[in-house]
Amino acid sequence: DGAVTLGPQTEAIITVTIGATVPTGFEHTAADEVKEKIGVEARISRDRGRIYFQITTDQLFQVHLLRSVDNLFVVVDEYEHYQFKDTKEETLLDLQQLASKLPWTNALEVWKLNNSLKKKRSRRKGGNGTKVKPDSEAMDAGMAEAEQQQPPQPLSSESQAKEESTPELETIAQEPEESAPEAKLIKFRVTCSRAGDKHSFSSNEAARDFGGAVQEFFQWKADMTKFDIEVLLNIHNQEVVIGIALTEESLHRRTITHFGPTTLRSTLCYGMLRLCKPQASDIILDPMCGTGAIPLEGALEFHNSFYIAGDNNDMAVSRTLNNICHIQKRREDKGSVPGLRIDTVQWDLCHLPVRTSSVDIIVTDMPFGKRMGSKKKNWDLYPSCLREMARVCRPGSGKAVLLTQDKKCFSKALSRMGGLWRKLHTVWVNVGGLHAAVYLLKRTGAMFGQTPEDVHEPQGMANTPEDEK
Repeated sequence: DGAVTLGPQTEAIITVTIGATVPTGFEHTAADEVKEKIGVEARISRDRGRIYFQITTDQLFQVHLLRSVDNLFVVVDEYEHYQFKDTKEETLLDLQQLASKLPWTNALEVWKLNNSLKKKRSRRKGGNGTKVKPDSEAMDAGMAEAEQQQPPQPLSSESQAKEESTPELETIAQEPEESAPEAKLIKFRVTCSRAGDKHSFSSNEAARDFGGAVQEFFQWKADMTKFDIEVLLNIHNQEVVIGIALTEESLHRRTITHFGPTTLRSTLCYGMLRLCKPQASDIILDPMCGTGAIPLEGALEFHNSFYIAGDNNDMAVSRTLNNICHIQKRREDKGSVPGLRIDTVQWDLCHLPVRTSSVDIIVTDMPFGKRMGSKKKNWDLYPSCLREMARVCRPGSGKAVLLTQDKKCFSKALSRMGGLWRKLHTVWVNVGGLHAAVYLLKRTGAMFGQTPEDVHEPQGMANTPEDEK
């Protein structure tokens, strides 16, 4: 790796590999977005929740504008078949020696450039840039670093840990033995993710020994919380990937400020919306909007459609309004047109105040029956709301994208719809550690109210308690 000097005057263009963690199940969606917005092909990790793509440094700012990625990191190096030694002592010594052999130069130049981009963004926001929360969200990046040539397994931390089953993860910062007194001493930490049962060492030991060698090599100071650089060491069976985090806080938090008990990640909302391909002038409904995460993401990214957000819970409606106001204020401060094409309504989702056949797309997060509602209530709620959604959706062209973890109940309810809905596609996702599904449904041409299921509605299905979600 040739040394590259990147000063304020001269910005050499270099090519690097960027890694991104994405909501599980939506890797292809993220790869499509990368192709569409940056113009490069992304490599999808064999493990879920990770993609890799090459960029030149002049494209770095575009990478931060991607709507489908949670965390970003730049790859230092990757080993597809790392030869671990037989004993723990030899292996750890090997990892220590690896630190001084790695081609750090380009990755560190990207890290520097990334910092200057963040400062510019912060200045444009009038100093109200994203607050760094190293302890919580920076660790998201630790997971990011997983796949390289061959995707390792979903190794994640904190919020991504919810998205995948999380292997052993440790973050270790070692106390510096000595640090050269410099004007600006760089602080760092190493986050290690490890998966596989054939390793003689723990992730804690790997992070400790590798981190010690990094510290000695660069003469940086170790700091668990107030670090400037987060080095990512990802080990999955025989695969080793080393990276440097480019995001302190997961990008999925960019839209919502008023969180509810089950707020969806913005990146997952984007994936769901992209699945139904919103068109100009489409009317898009979220009948169980919670904090408004889905319609807000839609209004910001697919802004030629019109969104109606509703919920029967007054707290949910209030949170949605607060989130919309926050985004509008932020847009106004940046000089953008502040208006968003969203209306918010409080309603009973089984009796929507909406004309029959007037909605193009329905996108919503249905109650899982875990943190919200109950499995028992879902057996009444799901058939009622699927029927009401079929009523308001345009026959022949309408679509619905519905997220639920209660797959058995959903499938049963769908089978009782008398052919009003046809299932086109299912995306399996992990939401907060729960195995869930996103269903893409197409509204058939069948007229509502003319199928046996509609005319002879099963008893107890029509009147659903209003406090379902």
